[in-house]
Amino acid sequence: MIKHIAAAAALLAASSAFAAQPGTLYAGVDVGTTKMDDVSGRSTSAGAFVGYNFHENLAIEAGYRRMGEFDLYAYGLYSEVEFKAASLSLVGTLPLGGGFSLLGRVGYNRLEAEAKVRGYGSGKAHDSGTVAGIGVAYAISPKISTRVELQRPGSDVTNLSVGVSYQF
Repeated sequence: MIKHIAAAAALLAASSAFAAQPGTLYAGVDVGTTKMDDVSGRSTSAGAFVGYNFHENLAIEAGYRRMGEFDLYAYGLYSEVEFKAASLSLVGTLPLGGGFSLLGRVGYNRLEAEAKVRGYGSGKAHDSGTVAGIGVAYAISPKISTRVELQRPGSDVTNLSVGVSYQF
């Protein structure tokens, strides 16, 4: 029995070896793909984020992402629409061992759309709401980690991204 307890303690110690240290900052970048409901095709996204670990399993994170550009046809008009998002989220992690962890996010998101309509000019609109996400992270070293995350920045928008971060 003691051997099992010792093995479990060693496993927990190993899984937390690369855990985020409270009071540290991190920053990173990601690339991915964005899908909008009722719009065919996907668009490439790119983003950057910065966060603060206030607990080994909780961080606050600010991010900016160019969600992509879509060609839309509505009301007899053809337009190119570019989407961008800025967010502020609470990010939680659950260590799984071996450097892997699950991550979840919930926060505030501001989406902006800029449309260019051929022959008519351009216009902008924005909407605010909740952002939610789930993913998997892998700590390559105590300072560098990667993540794969699925986010829902709007009720009709889904983004899948792969990123890397550096903990200061």
